[in-house]
Amino acid sequence: MKILFLSYSFEPDLGACAFRNSHLFHELLHHLGNEDRVDVITTAPNRYSSYSLEAPYKETGDNYTITRIHIPMHGNGMKGQVKAFVSYYRGVRRLVRKEKYDLVYATSAKLFTAYLGRKMSNRLRCPLYLDIRDLFVENLNDIFSDRRFSRNLLVWVMSRIENYTFSKADHINLISEGFKPNFEKYPSPEYSYYTNGMDDIFIEAGKKRTEGRIKPYIITYAGNIGTGQGLDRVVPDAALKLGEDYRFRIIGDGGTLPLLRDRLEKLGVKNVELLSPVKREEIIRYYLDSDFLYLQLNDLDCFKKVLPSKIFEYGAFDKPIIAGVAGYARKFIEDNVPNHILYHPNDVDGLVYGLKEYRITFEMRDAFRDGFRRESLDYAMADSIVKAATKH
Repeated sequence: MKILFLSYSFEPDLGACAFRNSHLFHELLHHLGNEDRVDVITTAPNRYSSYSLEAPYKETGDNYTITRIHIPMHGNGMKGQVKAFVSYYRGVRRLVRKEKYDLVYATSAKLFTAYLGRKMSNRLRCPLYLDIRDLFVENLNDIFSDRRFSRNLLVWVMSRIENYTFSKADHINLISEGFKPNFEKYPSPEYSYYTNGMDDIFIEAGKKRTEGRIKPYIITYAGNIGTGQGLDRVVPDAALKLGEDYRFRIIGDGGTLPLLRDRLEKLGVKNVELLSPVKREEIIRYYLDSDFLYLQLNDLDCFKKVLPSKIFEYGAFDKPIIAGVAGYARKFIEDNVPNHILYHPNDVDGLVYGLKEYRITFEMRDAFRDGFRRESLDYAMADSIVKAATKH
């Protein structure tokens, strides 16, 4: 058996996709025999321009290769991202030109890698297994709501690409069950719902209990700072209203970081600290030094169906979680993640009120940790990938 594994992001790059697929890849190797093989084709680390990482172009093991295609730095603009993907697309086509595979696995948030997977499965005449982490066409509808012509043109083009990509897939894994209604129009693929999960590195670190804390309370966010999070719309105003008893620590980079900086300067906010992205080992140190762990999704309809990976990372610790989410993510937290403060996305007063009314407690989430370990989720997902490869 020979599997082509397409993931735009892969360790040592940062981000949920890189962590998810690196771990899944290693789990998949355990499910293969001595004669089997996995070829990973990914990109050289590129997630943040402010965080430089080096990785070898090619790694080779007994039953695998990992090839990292160098792509142009793109910031976070759409044109730059399209140009970077074209480089990745051409690189993949070149690398697989003379190869044969039994399955193409492709993981995708922005549809492009899923589309590439479909193109490669057609070319190689083998089954396609997709892992879908976002609803790209629906996102376009919301993000470009104020630019009707651009939105209509993009949605028309991307809907055709989406239909081509999903309609003939053999298996589609949806990272959130909130996506299910969007895929009812594609009845042919088999479906699974393997979510993100908790890595052992966070579970082990989260065993350390928080001792009594003193003010100012530290509220930590770590991750992308972009339109999807909308931190610039909430954090500066909330920090100003909360005052010196609370301190926000924002770790990351992204397209709306300049907007966040500008808003902080305009309001004269002093209790927000902005830090560049760091490795996971250092992130853990920041989490342990925090009183609250924070996340938000922007107030757009498309985000009511997603399930942020950050929930699983934060949930490994005993810190209370502050979450500005709606829809499926809100219900998931209510049902599975104890000790939380929930508010409606972008609602500054809701966040401030929730914090001021909350009496701080620290609580181990044993049931949540046991139920959503990445190790067990990836074991099941790797098994389903092997079955899809051997079915045809």
